[in-house]
Amino acid sequence: MPASITTGKDTVPAARSSLPALLLLGSAIACSAATQGVFGPLQEAAKLDLGLSDFQISLVQGLAASLPVAVLSIPLGRMTDRGKRVRLLAAMAVCWTLGTLMTAFAQGFAMLFAARTLAAVGMMCALPVAISIAADLSVPERRGRSLLLLSVARMVGVALSFALGGSLLGRIAAQPPALIAALAPWRGVHLIFGIASALLAIPLLWLREPARHELEGIVSPSFREAMHAIWQRRALLAPLFLGQVTVVMADASAGIWASPVLIRDYGLQPADFGAWMGLIVLLSGLVGSIIGGVLAELGQKGRIPGGLLGGAVLASLLTIPAAFFPVMPTVGGFAAMLTVLVLGGAVAGLITATALAVLLPNELRGVCLGAFVVVGAVFGFGVAPTVVTLVSDLFGGEAHIRDGLTVVTLVTSVVASIGFLVATRAGRKPENG
Repeated sequence: MPASITTGKDTVPAARSSLPALLLLGSAIACSAATQGVFGPLQEAAKLDLGLSDFQISLVQGLAASLPVAVLSIPLGRMTDRGKRVRLLAAMAVCWTLGTLMTAFAQGFAMLFAARTLAAVGMMCALPVAISIAADLSVPERRGRSLLLLSVARMVGVALSFALGGSLLGRIAAQPPALIAALAPWRGVHLIFGIASALLAIPLLWLREPARHELEGIVSPSFREAMHAIWQRRALLAPLFLGQVTVVMADASAGIWASPVLIRDYGLQPADFGAWMGLIVLLSGLVGSIIGGVLAELGQKGRIPGGLLGGAVLASLLTIPAAFFPVMPTVGGFAAMLTVLVLGGAVAGLITATALAVLLPNELRGVCLGAFVVVGAVFGFGVAPTVVTLVSDLFGGEAHIRDGLTVVTLVTSVVASIGFLVATRAGRKPENG
């Protein structure tokens, strides 16, 4: 087998020779997602141990995750385009590993916030770097498969954070190993995840920087020109932004507060629900991506009402009844409705990305995608989880977190449906094509 494939002026590694590097990238992304996500099923134990309020937990889980994206997206993008990406990825691995280890020894809100921010820096910033590396390890015809591997790896990491995090918490609480017996069980879990992350990051030292391909010297529009072009398409982009950002708000609120609701209102422990929560995250993400792709293709061909964005409207409408998952009378009902909510979010997210690729010219896609990521992170993670706590206070305090969660997911799901519905009309106009 040849070690490389020549495509025009570019020489790209052959599929077999690039597979180990792609698997290593996938392992890194899964690890970053797991170390960031493991605090979720353990946050109730951490809250009690540190004497924190729901509001403080919302900042640790929300604002700490959104800050890195809001502050570092543009600088990181420039570093990714110009610098040594392998070194940058290794630096991100150091960040998420140190953040996880710091979490294990956090003694108060300030240190915990700093630790989770550091872990989020690694997780949030690693994915675009890995995508850039993976793109140069594959010929254009196989690039989609390479990027799919990274997407699946991220879902696997989040799923493992619930499954392994919950299981380890139960085992350590029942029979703590001698080396971590002095630590609270939730701290022991983070210590184990941090040590495992450090070991899994070592192979990144042998990852080689691939040559950059498809450098054609294309002149991009100035920032002012790009903003003017985006403003001209505001009839499409404004409701599309509204729809997707509110979907992210619903998903983030559910992801952060589902575990406390299961513990407080259903009497479960992380060891009881970690495995099936992880399965919901994994299967909903995979199936949602597949359904979203099919609906986007059917919409482009005019086979479903609303065209390309018609599938996003349908998906967001399904999330409206699913928003009542926190107040379902049974755990089974909770799980079923949560699955529909996460599935709908995955479908809408993929269709939104497809719409940007289809309805916008090439030179505007990067700017719009970057804006979607930043705005989604700020409002989805930085605002929505905290709003849940504020609404629960209106109902009577922390004992009503399920009510606050229901209201926020319901309102955001309704707004998302309206946003996508308005965007479908603008998306059919020739000037937005």
